Amino acid sequence: MKIFAHVNWLFATIIIATSLTIMLLTFHILPRPYSRKLSAWLIRIGIFFTVEVKGKEDPEAQMFLVNHQSDLDIVIMETITSRDITWVAKKELFDLPFFGLILRMSQDIAVSRESKTSLIKLLKDAKRVLKTKGVITMFPEGTRSTEDTMLPFKAGAKIVADAYKLRVQPVVLMQTSRYYNIKNFYYRPGRIKAIFLESFVADKSDENWLNDLKVKMQKVYDNELANNPSHR
Repeated sequence: MKIFAHVNWLFATIIIATSLTIMLLTFHILPRPYSRKLSAWLIRIGIFFTVEVKGKEDPEAQMFLVNHQSDLDIVIMETITSRDITWVAKKELFDLPFFGLILRMSQDIAVSRESKTSLIKLLKDAKRVLKTKGVITMFPEGTRSTEDTMLPFKAGAKIVADAYKLRVQPVVLMQTSRYYNIKNFYYRPGRIKAIFLESFVADKSDENWLNDLKVKMQKVYDNELANNPSHR
């Protein structure tokens, strides 16, 4: 069974790399964000996974906050919304030879946790995205968590949302690491659930809204896990 999963992972990874190459080749041909959407849909169709969407996307949302377990999370978000997503990611990812080029071409936002000036740049880049009606999208955990318990949320999401009084929409993705896990060289096709929660306007006077949001998203995740046998 493990060998079969590893073969599936290799196949899926080849499809992902090929689709990302197509994105690079079409980036200056297709209007934004269609090259990225095309790549995401090629991945989703090519490796045979589907997405069940629960809840409704807020067309006025200015920021998506998403829990993070797998590299598939980006593909899922790109294919369940037609909005132009700008991702916020660690600066180290922008330095990678292939994936970093994609992030830089797409004008995604790089953040460095060690740099004090990174916050100023983050706010400046976020303002640029908002002017184009794009959606700032962040994994507030800051890194992947392959467990069913979300990691603490980083403060960057709250700082940006508070600064511009953004309309924030949380999105809960269910157990995506069960389908594609790059650390374990594991992939299996399946049906992944994405849950849009109600949006809200960030209120900087509420110091705890980000921590409260983590609790709320975890509760939605746990309830879905408990009440849907397909996740077990």
